[in-house]
Amino acid sequence: MKLITGMLVTRYSHQHDIVFRVQQIQEDKVILHGEDLRLEADAPKEDLCILPEKDIRKRQDEMKEQEEFSYRLFRQDYQLMKEKKEVDHHKQEPRSVKRFQLPAKVLHIDGDRLYLRKCIELYQRLGLQVHGVYVPESEVPLEIEGLIEKIQPEILVITGHDAYSEAKGNKKDITAYRNTRYFVEAVRKARVTTPNLDQLVIFAGACQSHFESLIRAGANFASSPDRINIHALDPVYVVAKVAYTPFMEKVNVYEILKNTLTGEKGLGGMETRGIYRTGIPYVETK
Repeated sequence: MKLITGMLVTRYSHQHDIVFRVQQIQEDKVILHGEDLRLEADAPKEDLCILPEKDIRKRQDEMKEQEEFSYRLFRQDYQLMKEKKEVDHHKQEPRSVKRFQLPAKVLHIDGDRLYLRKCIELYQRLGLQVHGVYVPESEVPLEIEGLIEKIQPEILVITGHDAYSEAKGNKKDITAYRNTRYFVEAVRKARVTTPNLDQLVIFAGACQSHFESLIRAGANFASSPDRINIHALDPVYVVAKVAYTPFMEKVNVYEILKNTLTGEKGLGGMETRGIYRTGIPYVETK
């Protein structure tokens, strides 16, 4: 079968460990994007094995089951947070007083259109207001300030694809990563616009990204401490936990990571104030 853009493939040289989507076919190599992982790689055409249809259906069912499990975990957490807030409110105010909420505004910049679409679907399912923008990783530093000024978000996500290459240097060398330097530059520029870590909460990075550089640049949360691959939807679960935590409370980093599909080896961060705000009284529009 002829290799075409969009096909799902695995690599013989890596024992078919990761499913990739063919992103671009060049003369001497093929550019690959992880189908479920935010990983970018390249390989010669002869190293690629086209995934059979039955295997595609099987892995789609497995990933859907895994994603549903993580979603259910988050919904349980959200329900507990909601019940706790209601108890606190009833202690402070008469039951007849109705409250209103100000939802967090999320700006999600992604270097992959397909992943962005998947993330937006999950944001909407979780009840979050999101502005999704596709920008290639190398162009994010050029676009970031204008997008922040236009959208005025409380939460910023900068992600796409990344990868560490041992041939380019050791793991401490930021130039050994495909796109980390662009993420770092974008975070720095975002922090110039909003220096306070609690006024603009930032998640940045992708598979195998240089975690330490992203945190030093000003990200609240980033990938990847152990330089492992992260799931395409992991940033959404981090954002959702911050968005639904009351602003007078700190977000427990471990509590965030337990609902992600990757965990603490792929994601990390620092104590951050929640974004969720309520007010009184609620006034119905006529």
